[in-house]
Amino acid sequence: MVELKLNIRKRETLADQLYGQILEKIVSGTLQEGDKLPSENEIARSFSVSRPVIREALTRLQADGLVYSRQGAGSFVKARPPEGLTKFAEASDVPSLLRCFEARMPFEGAAASLAARRASSEDVENIAAALKVFEDALVNGDGIPANADYDFHMAIAKATGNDFYVDVLGLLNSSMVSGIRVALNITKVGSKERIEQVCKEHRTIYEAIATGDAEGADLAMRYHIHSARTRVTNHSRDK
Repeated sequence: MVELKLNIRKRETLADQLYGQILEKIVSGTLQEGDKLPSENEIARSFSVSRPVIREALTRLQADGLVYSRQGAGSFVKARPPEGLTKFAEASDVPSLLRCFEARMPFEGAAASLAARRASSEDVENIAAALKVFEDALVNGDGIPANADYDFHMAIAKATGNDFYVDVLGLLNSSMVSGIRVALNITKVGSKERIEQVCKEHRTIYEAIATGDAEGADLAMRYHIHSARTRVTNHSRDK
């Protein structure tokens, strides 16, 4: 049985710390796909945490597709994230990054839909310019264009003509850029096809907005954010 021992960091919730330390065991291969996690009683004794904390951590791991439970049998490892995940982010920060992706899907889908209905020719040009900066940096640059990616999403928010979308993305800046940076780091160390896929997702969003396809823009944005989130949690780099 894998031993788990919680190292307390006061700035993080206990549930996120527990999530992160189980995640590290999965990423490192200490816990393999199909392995059984320690029982709630064993985790409670090792970590000196309450059952609600344990259940919150396990619920998040299940929601993120990393573990699954069998009634009466316990929790088991379902999938292994990319090795780079805990290289590019603190393990206990991962649940909050994934929650940000989760929250962005419906919100930014709605923003893209509204932008497709309302964008002026100048708005479309600004989105296209932001897209070019991002693609050039991702394909040809040495660094990780997380801020350029954020600027693309912000250009879409501005194209809605609704300042609330701009304000909310402004409030999410730090969390968004952190999550984007992790996803792009994993993309850059993966295959050429994965880089091309990321660019294609962005172009599809732009094209739907530029042609006034509100439903297509919503779907394309949701698909892109869902795919980015999946790239963070899925070790199959070429998918």
